[in-house]
Amino acid sequence: MAMLVCAALLSLAVGDMDIPASDILKYLRLKEGIEYAVLDNIRIPRTILAFSVGGALSLAGTLLQGVYRNPLVEPYTMGISGGAALGVAFCIVLELHLKVSYLMLPLSGFLGAFVSIFLVYRLSSKQNKSLNINRMLLIGVMISFIASSAMLFFMSVTTAENIQSIVFWIMGSLNEPNKFLIYSSLFFSVLGLAVSYLYVVPLNALRLGAVRAKHLGIKTDRSIKVVFITASVITGISVSVSGVIGFVGLIIPHLVRSTIGTDYRVLLLASFLGGGVFLILSDVLARTIIAPNELPIGVITGMLGGVIFITALSKKLKSD
Repeated sequence: MAMLVCAALLSLAVGDMDIPASDILKYLRLKEGIEYAVLDNIRIPRTILAFSVGGALSLAGTLLQGVYRNPLVEPYTMGISGGAALGVAFCIVLELHLKVSYLMLPLSGFLGAFVSIFLVYRLSSKQNKSLNINRMLLIGVMISFIASSAMLFFMSVTTAENIQSIVFWIMGSLNEPNKFLIYSSLFFSVLGLAVSYLYVVPLNALRLGAVRAKHLGIKTDRSIKVVFITASVITGISVSVSGVIGFVGLIIPHLVRSTIGTDYRVLLLASFLGGGVFLILSDVLARTIIAPNELPIGVITGMLGGVIFITALSKKLKSD
């Protein structure tokens, strides 16, 4: 929690206009001046969005890795990001965001993610309504490939300007001006965390495998369905608002699990907070490295995530 407060203060203080962290509360109380306008309209909403998206992606990665008992599974493995990217590409090519409303971009992204979730769930269900988690994983990977190919098709038949818009969205951005979308993202992220805690006992039991969990009296099929849908929905909402921001759902659960252990009573909240802190700090770097210009945040999370993952893996190999 202390790291979250420090990261949030740094995010509010650093930018095109530096604001001393000690004066932030003063400007917020005065509610006037250029500093208050910058804090209220830009930095506070952006920090909240970074926290909610980072927390949601990290939580989704923790849930999916627990269900599949596979540390390489992350939210985007299930084709959710591919579906969202295809939906946004479809919207940009048809220029729906210009003809109807710019809200068509996040709406198209969410619809694309929702269709992917539905296909993975429906095609993985057996006739007796039970789920085959290995089949879910394979179908998710295939849907991701199909969505990527379809998106490349759209990019090959559209204008250079539309291609630039699609690429920029794919690399991720927290520059969302609509506060309703930002606070909706925060609400669903926290709701996803609350729902996840209702399934702490099944998640701890699933560490032993689905068969042994059933022997312990756990309703594994229902638990896996709820956990999968929860992880998918919060990922779909995050991707539709901020674009594709990779590595958060893969790296943070690894680091948190290696630090505090695998008990989901602590792991879920720690992963949520860890993901939020990681994305807030990544956003600060994205805004300041080439200031006054800004890097796509997906570039920062990709580089940081890769370096952190390789470093942690090397240390583990040496200790073994």
